[in-house]
Amino acid sequence: MIDLAVSRAAVEDFLYAEADILDAWDYDAWLALFEPGARFEVPTTDFRGWSAIESGSFVTDDWDLIKARVKRLKSRKAHAENPHSRTHRLVSNVRLHPITDPAAPLRVGPVSTNVALTARQFGDLSDSFRVTASFVVHRARDGEFDSYVGRYDHVLVPHEDGFRFRLRRSILGHEFLTAGARLSFIL
Repeated sequence: MIDLAVSRAAVEDFLYAEADILDAWDYDAWLALFEPGARFEVPTTDFRGWSAIESGSFVTDDWDLIKARVKRLKSRKAHAENPHSRTHRLVSNVRLHPITDPAAPLRVGPVSTNVALTARQFGDLSDSFRVTASFVVHRARDGEFDSYVGRYDHVLVPHEDGFRFRLRRSILGHEFLTAGARLSFIL
């Protein structure tokens, strides 16, 4: 069982460090924050807690696709981000949620719209815990300035030097993305 009173500061530091890594476009360091076999998801704006695969998603990467995404973003082939956008991230309202029964499906999302994460998708969850947080990502590119607002719903695993993502999910709070809005960077 995670000691929530002690661990939240460490988890906040982990999330703040990740924000700095992403704002610096240091994708090798970002990839190192994941455990092998992890997932990265960004559901569509109509996401209501059901499966990101069933409802549609902007991103639903397994481990191999996360590595391919990093490779592409680091290359000149990422035309939508060459040169890189300028981003600034704010992370707040960090909450930890223990997984009390690792054999039961893990409920992610608002209580009224839960989605179950099963051991089949993510393996043994007994060493994991869930983290929710709010985010704002400010992005400047091509003379435009956009803000992306939402919440994170992650599954983290303690690691010898901090934590690793087992699931990194960014859920946009937008009803829709405006014309010209691009998700060519990591939320």
